[in-house]
Amino acid sequence: MSAEPAPGPVPAAPVSVEDSTASRGTASTRPGSSVPELTVSGVSKVYRARGQGRRKVAAVDDVSFAIAPGAAVGLVGASGSGKSTLARLITGSERPTAGSITFGPADIGKLRARGLRNLHHQVQMVFQDPYGALNPLHTVEYTVSRPCQNFLRMSAGQARRRVGDLLETVGLVPASQFAAKLPHQLSGGQRQRVLIARALACEPGLIVADEPVSMLDVSLRAGVLDLLAELRRERGLSLLYITHDLLSARVVTDELLVLYQGRIVERGPTRQVLQHPQHSYTVRLLDAVANPLAASASAAAASVTATPSPATPSPSTDRGRS
Repeated sequence: MSAEPAPGPVPAAPVSVEDSTASRGTASTRPGSSVPELTVSGVSKVYRARGQGRRKVAAVDDVSFAIAPGAAVGLVGASGSGKSTLARLITGSERPTAGSITFGPADIGKLRARGLRNLHHQVQMVFQDPYGALNPLHTVEYTVSRPCQNFLRMSAGQARRRVGDLLETVGLVPASQFAAKLPHQLSGGQRQRVLIARALACEPGLIVADEPVSMLDVSLRAGVLDLLAELRRERGLSLLYITHDLLSARVVTDELLVLYQGRIVERGPTRQVLQHPQHSYTVRLLDAVANPLAASASAAAASVTATPSPATPSPSTDRGRS
């Protein structure tokens, strides 16, 4: 069976959106409302390596996929496979070398300052490091209230009430107690819940969660994953879940994309990919963790015809991309 991925979705022709006409800043993302589709079409990102020769490194290579409104897609791969680079491209932090990324009518790679502000109203990120992503001098209330005031134009009193609601939503109760705390007074799991509350504050349509549980104790991971899954169901959010751990993705995703050396080498429904991996790289990722959904990932490898180059590093040592 071929290990080449199925052709990526063919997006509609992207419509260039000038900053002055971006209008999703007031769009509602509550359940039942319209959330734009994210479409990644033929995207590549090439960097020049440091040092003599300045050779080119393709961190992302001709990647295509789409996230339908309300869907949850997992992007999995080892460190250096290009996952975080894709996250930066989707959130507008960097521009693609080739291809396009559209969110509704907006071509993200062409947005300028005001357009990016409107994009960030609708696309929010939950970062990997709950210890470094929070300002140690700001209280929880201040951190979560800023998006309410910046994007939703709430008064201080309105923002304070919304912070209370959001903290209760993410399980930080009593909210009044947590609102006054500083980051060093919180556990890792509590900090990650604050980051999720901050991401929800401006009512986004898409959450990009970049390794949101990788730095948490195992005992705390399940709670954060369950929270993401619950918020997605209740609020109709779209979710891009980025991880190196395929099994954590099964809690929150419908579809998996396996990224290897910047290219998608396997894609399919989450349970299907976990139970019947078709690419040897996927098998190796599964072999790195206990897999309750596959009788033997190693046995599946025997039926896989396409194998990465023998010179290719293993998933745990693959480097050169972020």
